[in-house]
Amino acid sequence: MKEIVIYGAGGFAREIAFFIEQINEKQPTWYIKGFVDDNSDNVGTYINGYPVIGTGQWLASLDEEISVVIGIGSSRVREAVVQRLARCLHIQYPNIIHPSVILSNTTKMGVGNVIGAGSVLTCNIKIGSFVTIHSHCTIGHDATIDDFATILPRAAIAGNVHLGRCVDFGTNATIIQGLSVGEYSVIGAGAVVVRNIPAYCTAVGVPAKPIKFQT
Repeated sequence: MKEIVIYGAGGFAREIAFFIEQINEKQPTWYIKGFVDDNSDNVGTYINGYPVIGTGQWLASLDEEISVVIGIGSSRVREAVVQRLARCLHIQYPNIIHPSVILSNTTKMGVGNVIGAGSVLTCNIKIGSFVTIHSHCTIGHDATIDDFATILPRAAIAGNVHLGRCVDFGTNATIIQGLSVGEYSVIGAGAVVVRNIPAYCTAVGVPAKPIKFQT
C-alpha cells in the first residue's frame, strides 16, 4: 500500500480517513501515515487512532515523494493551503473517491478531489482540482465544477450547470439545469437556484437570492 497523509485534523479530515478505510476494505490501496496540522501543539497526539505527525512546514520540508489529501472543509482555506505548497514538487495529490460513488468513465477530473459516499455523477462532467463533493450529492450531465468548489451533502446539481472556483454549495441546495454560480459565492443550505448567481455573493432562500456581496 502507498503512504498517504491527510492535511487537516478536524471533522472533514476524520471523514476522509474513514473514506480511505472504506476504500481499503474493497481494495488495499493506502496506508494512512497520519494527519498534518498547522497547530504545532497537536503534533504527537492521536486522532481516531492515527498520529498527528507534523505541521504544514514539516510537510513542505520533506525530500521524499508523498501523497497528500487536503482534509479541509473551507474552499478558501483549502485553496490557501495548496497555494502554500505549490512549489513542493515531492507532493502528489490523488483523488479520493468512496467505493460507493457512481461515476461515469466520461467524467474528467483533475487532482486532489474528494467524493463522499453515495454520490452520483453522470456523464460528460468536468471537475477541476481540489474539489470536495460530500456524501449523497447528485451531479448531472455536462456540469462543470471549477477548482476548490465545495458541494455539501445531498446537494443536487442539474445538467449543464457551472459552479465557479471556490463556490460553497450548501447542504440540500438545488440548482436547475443550465445555470451558473460565480466564483467564490456561497449558496445557503436548502436554497433553490433558479437563475444565475453572480460571483462573490451569498445567496439563500427559495428561490435563491443574493443577500450580501463580499468586498
